[in-house]
Amino acid sequence: MDITQFRIDFPEFSDTTVYPSSMITFWSDLGEKLLDVTRWDTIYIQGIQLFTAHNIVLAAGNVAASDAGGIPGQASGPTQSKSVGAASVSYDTAAAMLPNAGHWNQTIYGRQYLQLARMIGTGAVQIW
Repeated sequence: MDITQFRIDFPEFSDTTVYPSSMITFWSDLGEKLLDVTRWDTIYIQGIQLFTAHNIVLAAGNVAASDAGGIPGQASGPTQSKSVGAASVSYDTAAAMLPNAGHWNQTIYGRQYLQLARMIGTGAVQIW
C-alpha cells in the first residue's frame, strides 16, 4: 500500500506527528500479509487501507493514553452515556454495531472493513 495515496484517500490521517509513516507501514504490512489478494481482487488496496485505518486509530489511542500518563492497550467498548455536571448524553451504540464483529466495532473503519470482508467471504452470494 502506498502511504501517500493512503493519506490522500484518508486525509484525516495526514498529520505525520499523530500518525507517523512507521505506524501506517506497520499496519499496512500486516494487512498485506493477512488479506488474500486473489479473494479481494480489485478492492484489495481499499481493504488494506480500511484495515490500516482501523488499527492506526486504535494505536493512536494507545499513544494518547501513554502520553497522558495512562496505560496503553487497555480494552474498552464504545461509550453509551456520559455526564459532565448537570449535562448528560446517551447513545444507542447497538444501532451502529455489526453483529459478532468484536474489536472491528471499535472504529467506523473496522466496521467498513468487516462489511467488505464478509461480502468477499461469501463470494457471489449475498444474504441480508
